[in-house]
Amino acid sequence: MELTNAKDVYRFGKVEIDFRKETVVMGILNVTPDSFSDGGRFNTIDAALRRAEEMIREGAKVIDVGGESTRPGHIPISSSEEIDRITPIIEALTRELDCAVSIDTYKSDVAEAAVQAGAHIINDIWGAKHDPAIAQIAAKHKVPIILMHNRKEAVYESPVMEEVLTDLEESVSIALEAGVAKGDIWLDPGIGFAKDTTQNILVMQGLQRISNMGYPLLLATSRKRMIGNVLGLPVNERMEGTGATVCYGMEHGCHMVRVHDVKEISRMVKMMDVLIGKTAFKE
Repeated sequence: MELTNAKDVYRFGKVEIDFRKETVVMGILNVTPDSFSDGGRFNTIDAALRRAEEMIREGAKVIDVGGESTRPGHIPISSSEEIDRITPIIEALTRELDCAVSIDTYKSDVAEAAVQAGAHIINDIWGAKHDPAIAQIAAKHKVPIILMHNRKEAVYESPVMEEVLTDLEESVSIALEAGVAKGDIWLDPGIGFAKDTTQNILVMQGLQRISNMGYPLLLATSRKRMIGNVLGLPVNERMEGTGATVCYGMEHGCHMVRVHDVKEISRMVKMMDVLIGKTAFKE
């Protein structure tokens, strides 16, 4: 379906994004000591810069910086600690590299500090429901906010897809009421959050219905438990399964994918963009 609520082109520094012409790869940069996949590997400025530069070379246009692990059972940290972790790295990324930077946080004060440090996008795993003031930060700075589907428990009274759509509509309403422009609202189905494996699969199968809401759609399935459960594989062997979810998602309305394995997934995305007719192959 046509992106009725998106801008024609998004410009973040020297980076230009047009979701109608390409599927965008977002590279994950966790600057935490305890992320489920790569905790502790990139929590210094030099290491973060090297990893971000590598992901950009491999095809990432957006670098998603996370200062607090969101894995199941994670230990929350204070806003001040999260700000201390992410602001020096965001400042370095925007100073040294040509990329768009998103901040993976659900806290309004962290989002404010991140945007002040140069972040271009807010990525909220609670869809502006944990701290609704985060939508006001997006509105004030006129930056896109990614609203992910989430809830406290994986309990659904009606078919899961119906409730996911209702929950996302509530998040959109919070953002609009805070003054966020429609063109600055992006959505995420929240694969791996408040859903068991069967529910995650059902939401994957319903991606087109979320895309039909008219907002850019981010898919973040990289190395997640759903893939491990289906394939019977540990975290470090889930790249191929991630690729399958990415290709499926692209065929069902996704516009951006958030991944760890940027080189491999970027190649799949580029090939799929040609096959689905989003980009033209030139001899």
